Amino acid sequence: MKTRKMLPALVTAGALALAGCGSDDSGGAASGSGGQAAGNPTDRAFVAEMIPHHEGALEMAEIAQKRGESEFVKGLADDILRTQAEEITTLRREDQQLADAGVEKGALGVPGHMMGMSEDTAQLKTATPFDEAFIKMMVPHHKGAIEMAKVELAKGSDPELKTLAQQIIDAQQREIKEMTAQLGRAAVEQEQGAAQTDGKRDGTRAAGPRPPRQTLQAAAASGTGPRDVALPPSR
Repeated sequence: MKTRKMLPALVTAGALALAGCGSDDSGGAASGSGGQAAGNPTDRAFVAEMIPHHEGALEMAEIAQKRGESEFVKGLADDILRTQAEEITTLRREDQQLADAGVEKGALGVPGHMMGMSEDTAQLKTATPFDEAFIKMMVPHHKGAIEMAKVELAKGSDPELKTLAQQIIDAQQREIKEMTAQLGRAAVEQEQGAAQTDGKRDGTRAAGPRPPRQTLQAAAASGTGPRDVALPPSR
């Protein structure tokens, strides 16, 4: 009888021992509630690459606040400074939690030339026209952030970082469309301004140069010129 009562206890103890000795194939992933992975090396790689990427955008936006020529560019700069500073705070907080959980940093796998960080931001301090230069630099920068966020969505496992990655994709795709449209409007306005300038020049050419003083005097004396011709005062 005693042997039968001890069997269930021995089976339970054996199961617990086997569970405790199970292998970990998560590659340093942190576990959340229910034993599901809450973070992995891709998450930490995403943070490591996105923070300096956002900091570059902040630097560009600060210059745009001072040198922006249109309300569109100045407003966009304000939005970038606000949203991406908040995102940097989230990235650092999540990365600290992953580091505390023992998650090692992996590799994101996005080539450097696809991150949109090859341009020297300092060029914007003297670029003319500024808005055009700013947009042409910010569009590929945004595209780089989108590529990085796509990797996080595909391979990351931290829920908050994956949510942030989707927000980055949505926001920056929208801003790319807005910047492209603004660049097109600016080009049209520039062409219209050039056409108006050329029209004024053509009108001046059509009017012709003013006849010299001697010709006007001769016409007035002979009576062949206009009666009300006004001769410029002699010097």
